[in-house]
Amino acid sequence: MRVAMVGTGYVGLVSGACFADFGHQVVCIDKDDGKIENLRQGIMPIFEPGLADLVEANTKAGRLTFSIELKEAVRDADTVFIAVGTPSRRGDGHADLNFVEQAARDIAAHLDHYTVIVNKSTVPVGTGDRVESIMRETNPKGDFSVVSNPEFLREGAAISDFKRPDRIVVGTSDERARQVMRELYRPLFLNETPILFTDRRTSELIKYASNAFLAVKIAYINEMADVCEKVGANVQEVARGIGLDNRIGKKFLNAGPGYGGSCFPKDTLALMRTAQEADVPVSIVEATVKANTTRKKKMATKIITACGGEVQDKTIGILGLTFKPNTDDMREAPSLDIIPALQAAGAKIRAYDPEGMAEAKKELKDVIFVDGPYDVADNAHAIVILTEWDQFRALDFERIALAMVTPIMVDLRNIYNPEDLRQDGFTYVSIGRK
Repeated sequence: MRVAMVGTGYVGLVSGACFADFGHQVVCIDKDDGKIENLRQGIMPIFEPGLADLVEANTKAGRLTFSIELKEAVRDADTVFIAVGTPSRRGDGHADLNFVEQAARDIAAHLDHYTVIVNKSTVPVGTGDRVESIMRETNPKGDFSVVSNPEFLREGAAISDFKRPDRIVVGTSDERARQVMRELYRPLFLNETPILFTDRRTSELIKYASNAFLAVKIAYINEMADVCEKVGANVQEVARGIGLDNRIGKKFLNAGPGYGGSCFPKDTLALMRTAQEADVPVSIVEATVKANTTRKKKMATKIITACGGEVQDKTIGILGLTFKPNTDDMREAPSLDIIPALQAAGAKIRAYDPEGMAEAKKELKDVIFVDGPYDVADNAHAIVILTEWDQFRALDFERIALAMVTPIMVDLRNIYNPEDLRQDGFTYVSIGRK
């Protein structure tokens, strides 16, 4: 099939490359000619494991191309995906649909045969109706269907998630569109991937409801971690004990400094606003958003307490800046709350992240960025693990201790055994454990 992917951000680029790898002919389109030229040269705008190789292989095979020209790509396409950004709107938390609506106008202007228009962007309930209305106003004679097909890609594991998904959700009441979408995803039939066909509004809500539920799980286990610290329990064992109940499941029960990233913060806020406008406030989601915001701020206090109650003129080493490992994404990362709070208390910051430092330098001021995890320890009064990158999981703590002023470790991801660190002479503080 011929696919046009409008938008070469995280979702558009990964989806386009994976569809091409299935054997479809894919054109990825973006207005940023610099980004398109870089992609033609194999330079990725994001870090995602395996993506550069996938793009290179399918570009060489002629199945994947990049263009700033929308007109020709749309006219040739069987399906056109809208995969543009929907950031939180300033002031009210609603999803900003300006890019989606402009894409709808641009696409409609160039249709000349039956085409399925697929909303891949994460959008509020009713956006498909809005897109269809805009397109019919722009091109009243256009022959097309508007479909909702939300993405469920985890940063750091996006290619695997696309090729081996838990489910495919398609929102449409048009049988022609259903047939096109079945053919598009036919390569996944061998994996017996469940494909859920539903109406457009239900499909749109499934995406928000999924992310909100996972955010609730994270906020819940973080609050249980606080309880564990006060009563002398172990949150990791609590999480395992409840996660073995298959009604609950073990995923998203890792206590930490709070969730971040491009999806959970934005999508929980958008769901809140949608529900409030429908006069059915989602109080559990609202409480989750509040708890997560508070959580990030409390982590700075936890670090200061571990340092004896004050960090004035002390050096704090930070291991990990991105919101999770295997990405360079700094959006809503806990480090963006924790580091400024430590600086406000008088601390000096040395920081290292394997992939996120270029983005972090745009967001964080007066931070000394270093070349590796051991450089973070130089003259540090404490080291804090903020992101659980694999290369932080087997550090040489004798070497680290020799470089530090005081051997204090604050492990906000619980990747080390407390007894091991104490045997190495560290004052060790973690999440939800003694």
